[in-house]
Amino acid sequence: MTWKDMLLCAGFSLALPVGQTLFKFAAVTNARLSGPLPIRLITNLPLLGAFAWYGLTALFWFYILTRVPLSFAYAFSIVGSGLVPLMAWLVFKEPLDWRFAVGYLLMLAGFAVIMQGQGAHAAG
Repeated sequence: MTWKDMLLCAGFSLALPVGQTLFKFAAVTNARLSGPLPIRLITNLPLLGAFAWYGLTALFWFYILTRVPLSFAYAFSIVGSGLVPLMAWLVFKEPLDWRFAVGYLLMLAGFAVIMQGQGAHAAG
């Protein structure tokens, strides 16, 4: 995997928590809207933005997969998945405790092991 490929994967892993944050904004907005569900869905701008974001990130993911094996590209989602609770804590003031930190460190250790394997795979 080249540095460009790694940067693309890292960019995708950062796009994941942005999308999840947009969906949470949409859920908060939905609670404030009134009327029938179909009307709330089509007037919920954060929801429409979240769908648009996911559409763009799906195209981005497709591009990445034309360059990088799925098994290695998907490993970067570990980084993005761990950032979602952090974003929830920062933006929405959701509770977060030490177990998140420990669990995320374990996930990052797994990511490091996978990336070491990628280095050995590229050399071999």
